[in-house]
Amino acid sequence: MTMGNGTEPVSLLVAGLGYSGAAVAREAAAQGLEVAGTARDPAAALPPPGVTVLPFGAAGAAIARATHLLVTAPPGEAGDPVLAAHAAAIAAAPRLRWIGYLSTTGVYGDRGGGWVDEATPPAPGQPRTRRRLEAERAWAAFAPRLAVDLFRTGGIYGPGRSPFDALRAGTARRVLKPGHAFSRIHRDDIAHAVLAAIRTAPPAGLRVLHLVDDAPAESATVLEEAARLLGLPPPPALPFEEALRTMSPMALSFWAENRRVANAATKAALGIAWRYPTWREGLRAILAEERGRGAVPPS
Repeated sequence: MTMGNGTEPVSLLVAGLGYSGAAVAREAAAQGLEVAGTARDPAAALPPPGVTVLPFGAAGAAIARATHLLVTAPPGEAGDPVLAAHAAAIAAAPRLRWIGYLSTTGVYGDRGGGWVDEATPPAPGQPRTRRRLEAERAWAAFAPRLAVDLFRTGGIYGPGRSPFDALRAGTARRVLKPGHAFSRIHRDDIAHAVLAAIRTAPPAGLRVLHLVDDAPAESATVLEEAARLLGLPPPPALPFEEALRTMSPMALSFWAENRRVANAATKAALGIAWRYPTWREGLRAILAEERGRGAVPPS
């Protein structure tokens, strides 16, 4: 199967078969692409049908074969792990024509609840998001020669990673901070967008794409709807000032920043509409999938 500019069949390598990477690999294979993915422990990986799993440290041959590379691994304090291990192989890859990098909208920092779009300059305010921006810039350096798409994602949710899990476990907290919105994206819309990006990628150059749905919302509002769908009462309201006393440093870093992320330019560039335009549709789809697997009884 061929996609994007050029007639050579796509050979996609996903560097990191985690939650989002596996979803992309699954959809790409279902569309007839040749797909391989890396894992730190291939023996423990559960690859989607049609996807070859490779050890992360031995991906050189797969990089040389790949026409498209999607990087999902986050940077650590030492920098981007994929570049640290494979920068020379990527630079020398003879067939490579597209790189996609899954980043985060966190690179915009705190905007006081205001909107950012794809042209807004980043202003990260956390050590982890500063590392993300450094990694973005390292991948963007390939853009003069290749097509490079920087996917800045909102909060990722989907089956096995949704408010339903915390509600069933009795650990959900309905934190009230009026006016504080988060942008989200369903895991399957990440896959939808990445495959569309491969189809629409220009011959070379850099694009910034926002993987967020159409409805930024307060955390408590989303949790209340999830509880309603399960037929459960929502957890007791917890004012933010009280909740922050027991928040982890990671949770505090998310709540310290408030922004709304626009996506119109991304949808236009990719020629797509979201499968789940808001978290409402996304939650209903997750519940339907869970019940379809017999994981939970209908409420």
